[in-house]
Amino acid sequence: MLNRGKVFVVSGPSGAGKTTILTRFLKEDKNSAFSVSYTTRQKREGEREGIDYHFVTRSTFEELIRKGFFLEWEEVHGEMYGTPKEPLLEMIEKGIDVFMDLDVNGAMKIKRVFPQAILIFIQPPSEEELIMRLKNRKEKAIIKRLERLRKELEAKRFFDYVIINDSIEKALSEFKNIVEEVRSCHGKNNG
Repeated sequence: MLNRGKVFVVSGPSGAGKTTILTRFLKEDKNSAFSVSYTTRQKREGEREGIDYHFVTRSTFEELIRKGFFLEWEEVHGEMYGTPKEPLLEMIEKGIDVFMDLDVNGAMKIKRVFPQAILIFIQPPSEEELIMRLKNRKEKAIIKRLERLRKELEAKRFFDYVIINDSIEKALSEFKNIVEEVRSCHGKNNG
């Protein structure tokens, strides 16, 4: 029987560092792939179509919902985000571990579809540090993001692992250790 890949969902508040951790991890780890989500939000500086996200209009996104294209989708801060179903299932069947960067609601939806999914929550060391990070990246909706922070922090109790990102190197090391622990404890024969 072909070994099936695992599903890892990384979540946490905007500005917690999850994208940085995932990007660095995936550059080094050749047994994994990133599930590229679709979004209606504008491309940020440095983001690339088809690598960071698939950027589409709201009407295109809504049409994809109607067609059942998404495994899960969510509206966050007025923008739509969704995980395409087919690429994810194909990677898992080929034995590739799939990593997803989703908000906490998306993570919960994936856990319902894939009960064996590993949920990893990335948390900033403090609210003050998060505010500074959001200001540094010129985030416009800081108030909205802080209101959502409390809800996200409450949801972390449903996650398998929590990493406090007070140092990117330390957080990345913890992340790698979690992935290795999961791979060694669970093997690669369940999805």
